[in-house]
Amino acid sequence: MSRFSFPATFTPDESDGGFVVTFQDLPEAITQGDSMEQAFAEAADCLEEAIAARIDDQLDIPNPSPPAGGDYLVPVPIQTALKAALYLAMCEAGITSLQLAHTLNTDEQEVKRILDPDNGTKLPTLERALAALVDTRRLERTAIPRSTSCLKPPCPNL
Repeated sequence: MSRFSFPATFTPDESDGGFVVTFQDLPEAITQGDSMEQAFAEAADCLEEAIAARIDDQLDIPNPSPPAGGDYLVPVPIQTALKAALYLAMCEAGITSLQLAHTLNTDEQEVKRILDPDNGTKLPTLERALAALVDTRRLERTAIPRSTSCLKPPCPNL
């Protein structure tokens, strides 16, 4: 899932030792670690929190830039990546959480729990939501032309 692996720059911290980690594509994601190993673990946690915050705040999740020389690719944990993929697909299709809830034959609160990065969701539930959205998007393509810009403004009514 290269869509959800972001390049991170690990800069030696001259004053405190260790490494400062930044993500070019997610300027709000900054962390540090005393060793390279700890910095990488902190980077993974920081990246997950940055993606979760963007979903919670209904903001765009950018495509990762190609890694620059010396950058390391940090993957988003799989559950967060799946929730982000669902969120982005909903935004692209213009589907609200209420519309997806009707498609899944559940209530809107359940869809909000599925999208909540802090809520553990079973894999079959995520698969069902993604499959329902794919079916909805397939129908949409035959009936209505898609918007060229789906995340500007942010995804409403999720």
